Amino acid sequence: MPRAVVCLPTYNEHENLEPMVRALAEVLETSRDRVLVIDDASPDGTGEIADRLVAELPWVSVLHRERKDGLGPAYIAGFRRALAEGAELVLEIDCDFSHDPRDVPRLIAAAEETDLVLGSRYVDGGGTEGWGLGRRFVSRGGSLYARLILGVGVRDLTGGFKCFRRSALEAIDLDALAARGYAFQIETTYRVLRAGLRVKEIPIRFVDRRVGESKMTRSIVAEAIWKVPALRLRALAGRL
Repeated sequence: MPRAVVCLPTYNEHENLEPMVRALAEVLETSRDRVLVIDDASPDGTGEIADRLVAELPWVSVLHRERKDGLGPAYIAGFRRALAEGAELVLEIDCDFSHDPRDVPRLIAAAEETDLVLGSRYVDGGGTEGWGLGRRFVSRGGSLYARLILGVGVRDLTGGFKCFRRSALEAIDLDALAARGYAFQIETTYRVLRAGLRVKEIPIRFVDRRVGESKMTRSIVAEAIWKVPALRLRALAGRL
């Protein structure tokens, strides 16, 4: 049974997938850690690259999904696979090198003392690189909006570089997770907090993707805007 499973969702990441897997090989203990590629039927050949890596590297596996269905459902499918395999730690990381794979050991180490570790852009020592003023405003504003409405102290609620302890994922209802886009990151962290578990932020530098296209869309932003107050209302009603 693996110690840690790194969930790596992909859609049209043929340029990034193999370099990311190779970079993770340099920081993971591949005798007991795993990488799980979750591909949403990428038309650019990403899934075929994943299959080749699986054939070459025994610590890599792939979950092929039938269609592009959103970040949230992809991660939930990966979480279920990782838990079924017995993983004690389950990580999220972007495939486009926005998250530095060299930070993975820091998240794993921090998970010894907490239930959920967040790689945070907005604590001391963290930050972003390669972003324009507009994107910085949207990102910081989104995190502040979620913090104020949900009434929590976590500074980077929208971040997607995470390490869950098995017990944290078991404490939240994966079947009840409804967000499909980046609101999924807000929802999972909020549910962990509502379960009375510990969340720790550690600083990271977030770098804009080098190749490929961003998956951010207006509909993803809109979902986050309405999803946050909906989460709060459900919590106040005792249904979260």
